[in-house]
Amino acid sequence: MILIVDDDAELSQMLVELLTREGWAVHAVLTAGDGERAIPQRRPEVVVLDLMLPDANGLDVCRRWRGLYPHLAILMLTARGDALDRVLGLEIGADDYLAKPFDRRELVARIRALLRRQLPGWATPALLRFDGLTIDRLQREVVVGQRVVALTGIEHKLLLALAGEPGVPRSREQLCAAAQSGNYRPLDRTVDVQVGRLRRKLDEAAPGRGWIGTVRGEGYVFMPRRA
Repeated sequence: MILIVDDDAELSQMLVELLTREGWAVHAVLTAGDGERAIPQRRPEVVVLDLMLPDANGLDVCRRWRGLYPHLAILMLTARGDALDRVLGLEIGADDYLAKPFDRRELVARIRALLRRQLPGWATPALLRFDGLTIDRLQREVVVGQRVVALTGIEHKLLLALAGEPGVPRSREQLCAAAQSGNYRPLDRTVDVQVGRLRRKLDEAAPGRGWIGTVRGEGYVFMPRRA
């Protein structure tokens, strides 16, 4: 789980789409207060924290969160690239510091590096476990009960995007971004078809479980029971 705390709504949406395509669960908020509430609820491994927020100073927020959550990885993201700001941010507890504008590939690489340090076993297969359903994110294997369910690449990405945030509705636009491969971006109706196929495969393996629900006017939601 990556938590983005930045008051630039356009940038935040871009980061959500970018990081979701990497297979991570992503949640974005626009204020420090919302971030404060999101950490115990979402339990992120990494926070991408803007230095200048409308309701707080990012440095003060970083210092507070470092004290409250010593194992949380914090990457400060700011338009102020002065060396003094960077040194100060690192000294008060930030794990990394990236100035805007930034290269998207560099941001992804820095988050990967933080995760490797944060989670010693992160490079090994990471499992999402629910009652009756196991998803191996790296081996791209889905097991329902004792049965391996064969999914296409797009179906697997859609399942990861939904299961990464159980109970949180995912819009068709978000699912399109998650299923994107290269320059290919499926249409909304294509996502509907793919989700329908994914549902059918899961239902055939375990009839009546209904892991994926439809949210009228929004998209789809993953509704499991935790294992």
